[in-house]
Amino acid sequence: MFVVLLKFSSQRDQAAHLMAAHSEWLRHGFKDGVFLLAGSIQPAAGGAILAHDVSFADLQQRVDADPFVAEGVVKAEIIAISPAKADLRLSFLLG
Repeated sequence: MFVVLLKFSSQRDQAAHLMAAHSEWLRHGFKDGVFLLAGSIQPAAGGAILAHDVSFADLQQRVDADPFVAEGVVKAEIIAISPAKADLRLSFLLG
């Protein structure tokens, strides 16, 4: 499982221009079953995604394809997590 942090860079003013393409990229991640959750980092610092059932290399390739990442609007950081305990509602993440 991974947490992807997408933190705004100095080019954040380009975000509005790329938002439709970024939203489409997110939609594909959910449709493919890789993304479980996505949301904003508060206060207005960027976004975060919870991803699973994907290798680090495949996730890196997917993240690199995000228009926000490709155009330098955000800097991406991928954090790998090895889940050891979970609420019953999230037990599927324990694999």
